[in-house]
Amino acid sequence: MSEVETITPAVTTPPPAPPGRRWPEIVIACGVILTICYMAELVLVVLLFSILAAFILAPLVDFLIDFHIPRSLASLIAVTVLLLVGYGVTYASYNQVANFMRLVPKYSARIREEVMSFRKQAESLNPLTPEEEKNVVTVRAPSPVNDLLTRGFGSVTHGLISFSFAPFLIYFMLSWQQHVRSATVMLFRMEHRHTAYRTLGAISRMIRSYIVANVLVGLFMVAISIALFGMSGIPFFVVVGTLSGFLSLVPYMGLFLALVPLTTVALGQVPSGEFIFLAVAVGLLHVFALNVLYPKLIGRTLRLNPLAVTIGLLFLGWFWGGMGLVLAIPILGATKIIFDNIESLRPWGAWLGE
Repeated sequence: MSEVETITPAVTTPPPAPPGRRWPEIVIACGVILTICYMAELVLVVLLFSILAAFILAPLVDFLIDFHIPRSLASLIAVTVLLLVGYGVTYASYNQVANFMRLVPKYSARIREEVMSFRKQAESLNPLTPEEEKNVVTVRAPSPVNDLLTRGFGSVTHGLISFSFAPFLIYFMLSWQQHVRSATVMLFRMEHRHTAYRTLGAISRMIRSYIVANVLVGLFMVAISIALFGMSGIPFFVVVGTLSGFLSLVPYMGLFLALVPLTTVALGQVPSGEFIFLAVAVGLLHVFALNVLYPKLIGRTLRLNPLAVTIGLLFLGWFWGGMGLVLAIPILGATKIIFDNIESLRPWGAWLGE
């Protein structure tokens, strides 16, 4: 009798299910991160400002290195050039800015007179009874625009002390650029290092394109604004044109902010027809820059949908004030690039994109 071999089928153990997301821990971690960002507001603003400045100066450092200048010396030259340019602009514009700031209360009083005159004309169409006039209470609320734009800077002394670290941060970011990038990539596991390297490169290109586009568009708008205001005889046209040109770069609020310096100085100072012409010219200039220059200069580097940009501006403007508005789009652009390069986060990157 032959033995019959009994073959027992192998029992396969199913692979363990991937751990589910622990949402309570994620929510707590996000809350801790946001709290740290809020408490360390000025430190993070100085750090991000230094990063942006380093991206601006990086091509100059690379240009100097091509002439066999050591990176440390090239970085020192680039930072020195930045400081000299800042000092030169401050020195050249100090007198006009100081005179302008001294006369701002007078212009503000003139604007209030114009507004009160318009209000009286409107009330004459629907006059109040004597009993209603007794119940009218005038409350002077703080300006929301002023509060929004001045938040994020802290006290003057504290801000100056913090920003005094910026030149040193910029220098070390430039002189240790290769080390920082390679060391950052080495923080990841071997299988993720190529993705990390590619992500850092994409973020660098995006930030550099964004900064260059804003600088070029801002200079173009400043030049046109100064020419328009100068030909119209606007007082302090250099300061007003510079403020109007660069404030126009603020996303979504740019047109309104660009009209504030013009309105402050020109209302009641120039004929109403000429003021309307200048306001329309500023508006058309803003629309031209937004729809023609920006797409040409940035191209496909920054692909954020308007809803994501609006939410980001709203949140970071509330969170960090004026500096939040300036840094919102670079932060959103970097976040989208990170999401696009991490497979599990790509749906979020698609949501942020166009």
